[in-house]
Amino acid sequence: MKKMRIYPDCPVITRTIEVGGLTKLQLIQKLQQHSILMNEYGERLLSDEKFTTSETKYSLKTVELTVSDLGFHNGATMPQIFKRVSETDLELCPLELGPHVRLEYLDQPEGYTGNLSQQHQAPSGSITIASEIVSEDDDFPKGFYLRKINGVLWLRGYIADHLHVWNPGDRLIFCQKTLEEVRN
Repeated sequence: MKKMRIYPDCPVITRTIEVGGLTKLQLIQKLQQHSILMNEYGERLLSDEKFTTSETKYSLKTVELTVSDLGFHNGATMPQIFKRVSETDLELCPLELGPHVRLEYLDQPEGYTGNLSQQHQAPSGSITIASEIVSEDDDFPKGFYLRKINGVLWLRGYIADHLHVWNPGDRLIFCQKTLEEVRN
């Protein structure tokens, strides 16, 4: 039986994303200029006072991997995932990263749009930005995910409680800690 490879010894997708330097309004306008649609949760998250933007530009290195790549071959809850990530050179993303990744990743492959019921699961082809939870309220969006449906790019918000089990194949984006943070 082939041994499953676990991060950091597994294939990942890395991107360097420039973040900041735009006001919330400029960010929304830029999303609109690229015909990026948002769902109600995404709009709610972006318009909330907890969503802040940095005045200065900075770069973040992101790492995209699956729940299984973190060693959870049967899936895991976000608290389990966050705990595992804290033991690596990865960390949670700032909430502001979601719209910036969406603006950079314009060639996302089409997600499966068949009629398979995927309620209470990450949609096929979606990528969730793993960010700090800004509200414990189960009805408040927990973060953003990226999706492409029928040729249209989406920046969507999602809700999930701490008991929700993410599937092994669900794709997540984390930030890579800087060398300085790894040493501390």
